[in-house]
Amino acid sequence: MDTQTKPLNPLVKAALEFGPLVLFFVVYQRTDIFTATAVFIPTILATLGVSWWLSRDVPRMAVVTAVVVVVFGGLTLWLKDATFIKMKPTIINVLFAAALGWGLLRGRSYLKDLIGAAMPLTDEGWMILTRRWALFFLFMAVVNEAVWRTQTEEFWVTFKTFASPVITFLFVISQFGLIKKHGSEGKGADGT
Repeated sequence: MDTQTKPLNPLVKAALEFGPLVLFFVVYQRTDIFTATAVFIPTILATLGVSWWLSRDVPRMAVVTAVVVVVFGGLTLWLKDATFIKMKPTIINVLFAAALGWGLLRGRSYLKDLIGAAMPLTDEGWMILTRRWALFFLFMAVVNEAVWRTQTEEFWVTFKTFASPVITFLFVISQFGLIKKHGSEGKGADGT
């Protein structure tokens, strides 16, 4: 049996990452948040299975996200209270920010541990990028809280499906200068 990790096609990877969210949106538009949540939970678990089947790997962040979806989605369905699924993005973002922040306090970039092989940066670059991502995750947690607590449920679903990924994409693009400045191609692991 072949257990070696295989890279995923970028389109397949995007479909696995955004497919469950888009399906959640479509089901919500046709039914309600409870039915959409009931579809979302097995769909996100299925994407983990497909990811493993195709690449023999499941990203850690995807596993954390799936666990939070199952717990908070399950609470939403069990208690018939949409508050829990609306809090899910906040919890995920706070967990990611806390993990990155904990690494920073220990003088370590957990972001480098996750994606370092794909993006060679100096150690200083990794620390700066990790700090920025930790702050971005906190920002997105605050934004999610503000949106779900002050807007309609339909607005929140639309925001979560479309605006959040766009904001994240814009944040990623805004980091290109740092990546260019601190790129370590041709340098050693310590950036020298």
